[in-house]
Amino acid sequence: MKINRLKKIIFTSIPAIVLCLFILSHSSIGNPTPGSHFISEKIVNEPSADTIRVLNYNIRYGRGMDDVLDLRRIAQIIKDTEADLVALQEVDVGVERSFQIDLMKVLSGYTGLEPVFYKNIPHQGGEYGNGILSRFPIYSSRNYHIVVDGEGEQRGLLQTEIVIDDLKIAFMNTHLDHRPDDTQRLMSVEQIIDTKRAYRGMPIIVTGDFNDTPGSQTHLNMKEYFTDVWEHHGEGDGYTFSSINPNRRIDYVFYSNELTVEGSPQIRPVSIEVLQTEASDHLPILAIFVIER
Repeated sequence: MKINRLKKIIFTSIPAIVLCLFILSHSSIGNPTPGSHFISEKIVNEPSADTIRVLNYNIRYGRGMDDVLDLRRIAQIIKDTEADLVALQEVDVGVERSFQIDLMKVLSGYTGLEPVFYKNIPHQGGEYGNGILSRFPIYSSRNYHIVVDGEGEQRGLLQTEIVIDDLKIAFMNTHLDHRPDDTQRLMSVEQIIDTKRAYRGMPIIVTGDFNDTPGSQTHLNMKEYFTDVWEHHGEGDGYTFSSINPNRRIDYVFYSNELTVEGSPQIRPVSIEVLQTEASDHLPILAIFVIER
């Protein structure tokens, strides 16, 4: 995928508010609407009622491998892929290290997609968690704080119900524990599976950074209840980390039609790919689903 090469900005020398205004007024993605610092040119592509383009991306709060914090690169990836549903991990809102910027508000303004954000932990005077952007109407959203074992970081399962014409789907986003011991990850998977039961009658998509590789117990337990899209439609190893010389697959798109009613619409994946960019330390993955009515 072709990613625009954007001018680097050295963040450490510019006060936060001046920096934010500078980014938005000099963006190559679209001119801000007068009177607003965050609303830019809306995406002109209308969502298809028969296709769902799902992007999963751990964005490392917008800081790329060049150590430059540039949200325009993340937004351009979203726009280039024409993503309908975007799951983002490592999102900052009002955090010192990202200059107190509301990342979800800025990315929503750049892309025209509806944002949802929930905090998992407070961090540097702001909030840190997961976000979702949607081209389709969001019927509901909630965040479940996964039970933490010991001294681990609080993790969350962000859940939304998305309305696509006469179909409602559950779209979930998570970021699991990174420690070598998989105890916390296995507990988290159990809780994801339990949450699934709350969405009877709906197709379900679960995305995120699972911090574990294919064949791990984390992966095997997820596959007892969900299908790993890459295993059926991906080509190659699907490595997503790190974005320079990637050597493992830890970011996933899973789905399930198990709880749908017989004869009702279902979703079916048709493709998935890893996109090449150094806008974060992870690589984004794009999965395309069709709706079978």
